[in-house]
Amino acid sequence: MRQSSLLVIFLIVFIDLVGFGIVIPILPYYAQHFGASGWHLGLLMAAYSLMQFLVAPIWGRISDYVGRRPVLLFSLVGTVLSLVLLGVAGSLKWLFIGRILAGIFGANISTAYAYVADVTAEEDRAKGMGMIGAGFGLGFIFGPAIGGLLSRYGFGFPMFAGALLALGNLIFAFFMLEEPRLSVEMRAANRTRRFSVEAFQKALEDPRARLGIGLFFLVTLAITQMEAVFALYLSARYQYDAESAGILLAVMGAIMVFIQGGMMGRLAPRFGEIKLIVAGAAVSAMALLAFATVNTITLVTFALCAMAVGHGLLHPSLSSLTSLGAPPSKRGMTMGVFHSMGSMARIVGPPCAGWLFDRVSWRSPFFTGSLALAIASVIALLWLIVPAKANRLAEAANNPYLEG
Repeated sequence: MRQSSLLVIFLIVFIDLVGFGIVIPILPYYAQHFGASGWHLGLLMAAYSLMQFLVAPIWGRISDYVGRRPVLLFSLVGTVLSLVLLGVAGSLKWLFIGRILAGIFGANISTAYAYVADVTAEEDRAKGMGMIGAGFGLGFIFGPAIGGLLSRYGFGFPMFAGALLALGNLIFAFFMLEEPRLSVEMRAANRTRRFSVEAFQKALEDPRARLGIGLFFLVTLAITQMEAVFALYLSARYQYDAESAGILLAVMGAIMVFIQGGMMGRLAPRFGEIKLIVAGAAVSAMALLAFATVNTITLVTFALCAMAVGHGLLHPSLSSLTSLGAPPSKRGMTMGVFHSMGSMARIVGPPCAGWLFDRVSWRSPFFTGSLALAIASVIALLWLIVPAKANRLAEAANNPYLEG
C-alpha cells in the first residue's frame, strides 16, 4: 500500500468536500441575491446530486480503461472551473451552470473509492476506506466554516478560495499520484457498481440489506428537508447571515465526525446497528420538530447538535447493516445501490423542501422531515421487536418448560 497515494486520495476527497461545504452556507444567500425562491434553491441543490448520480458510473467505466489517475486529475480541473464560475456568477443561470459542473466533476468519489481498492490489500482496505471517510468528515467541518468566514468579503470570494485550494491539490496530485499497474479487468472488479434494475433486485434479496437501503432513502430524504432550507430559515427567523450559518454547520460537522470516528467503534458492538438506527432516527426526528417549534437561537443550536448526534449514529449504522446483509461477492454491488438510493433522495428532497417552504410555511419542511424520521424509527423498532418475539415463541413451542 503506497501511503503517498492514499494521502493524495485523502486530499482529493477532502478538497472536494471542502469545496462542497464552502457552498452550503453561501448558496442560499447568493441565490436570494439574484431573486431566487426556496424552490430555486432546492433545484440548485438537486442539480448537483443529479449530475453526480448520472455521471459517477460514466467516470467509473472510463477509469477502468484509461486509469484512475487521468480521471481524478481531470475531475480536479473541472472542480477548479466550477468554483471559478460560481465566484464570477452574475445571475441565477450561472449559479446553475456552476453547480451542474460541480456535480459532474464531483462525481469522482466513486473513482477515489476504486483507487483505494486498487492500491490496498484486503486486510488494509478498511483503513484505506476510512481515510476517505475522514476526508468527508473533515471537509464538512472546514468547508462551511471557511465559506461562512470568507463570505464577509462577498459571496464570490469563498468560491475563489476553494478554487485555489483545488488548483493546489491538482498540482500536488499531478506530481505525486501514481497509476496502479492493473489490467482493465482488475480495475473493473475493484470498482463499486452503481444503480441498475438488476443490481437493485439482487441487493434487495437479503432482508437486512432491504431494510438498510429502504431506511437510508427515507432518512436521507428527511435530512435534506433541513439541509435545503436551513440557511433560509436562519435568515428569515433570526436574521443570521452566511457567516453565522457556516459556523453553525461547522459545529454540526464536528459533532458528526466525533460520533462516527470516535464513538461508533464502541457503540456498535454494544448495542448493534438496529438499536442505533432506532435511537438516531428518533433523536433526529425530535431535532427537526424543535426547529419548527422553538423561538430562540439557543434552542436552535441545541437542536442542531442533537441533529448532528442522530445523523452521526444513522449513516454508519445503516451502511453497516446493509453491508452485513450482502454476501462478499455482492457487497460492492449492494453498497453501490445503497449510495445510489441516497443520491436519489438528494435529488428529490431539496426541491420538495423548497416548494414547502415557499408555498405552505417555513415550518412545513421540518414537520415533513420529522415525520419521515419518526416512521424510520418505528420501522426499525418493529424490526427489532417482531423477530425477537417470534424467536421466543419458537423456543417456547420447542421447549414446554419455557411456556408460561
